[in-house]
Amino acid sequence: MKRRNRIMAPLTALLAAAAFLAAGCGTSTSGTSASTGSTAPTTGTPQGTARPGAPAHEVSGGKTGKGAPDRPASPEKRPLLRLPGLGPKTLARVPGRTRQALVVTGEGRDENRGTAVLYERDRPGAPWRPGPSWPTHNGLRGWTGKHMRDDLRSPIGVFTLTDAGGLLPDPGAKLPYDEGPAFTARGTGSRGEPLAGSFDYVIAIDYNREPGTTPLDRSRPLGAARGGGIWLHVDHDGPTQGCVSLRKDVMKHLLRTIDPAKNPVVVMGDAASLRD
Repeated sequence: MKRRNRIMAPLTALLAAAAFLAAGCGTSTSGTSASTGSTAPTTGTPQGTARPGAPAHEVSGGKTGKGAPDRPASPEKRPLLRLPGLGPKTLARVPGRTRQALVVTGEGRDENRGTAVLYERDRPGAPWRPGPSWPTHNGLRGWTGKHMRDDLRSPIGVFTLTDAGGLLPDPGAKLPYDEGPAFTARGTGSRGEPLAGSFDYVIAIDYNREPGTTPLDRSRPLGAARGGGIWLHVDHDGPTQGCVSLRKDVMKHLLRTIDPAKNPVVVMGDAASLRD
């Protein structure tokens, strides 16, 4: 698959991207959102900082992974023939051909922390293999079944993952990757934390967007009022405007792991909603 590697030099493109980021991820209190940062090479699978299904506040320091020892998810004793923690309605939305599912489980409907686990299987119908459990942040006000622009909640549902990008060079992504300065973020989040580096690596969540386009694309098939620009991106130690954020090493790992040939999806929402 051909990769996108666009440096959006034209002034008009940069202005459009700046407008997009101003309304994008990361609850900003001073305009747009993060700057470039160096990244250390990592190998293997980043280990989690909380037990599977544990609230993220059990992580030392109450943040996404800072000050906590890495430890893998506990192995399952029985083969996982279905994704755990999901009820029949949610499971029915996961395509049968999907072989990678990132399950993001929020602590509560109005909470902005949770955990994520990447499940993989060799073929449709085969048992799922869980990876480590990673802490996450989501929208400042929690989750919603009907996301609207500026509601500061993350949408609940099952969404495909088709496109990626970031401020930093492609780390070896299997998804099409759009690199460029348009992913620069500035400002501060709801807790006063700097947003610098938040968009070093992003994966677009296919909520109200056109799959197969850069994450910066502003197309909104459901209409502008339903919001958009919902991404997986680098965590900035605080809640977002609607995105899901993970540690930088985890984002790099996901970029190198999530494979369009495996029809990847993200299943996301608060624990109670996912059990439906």
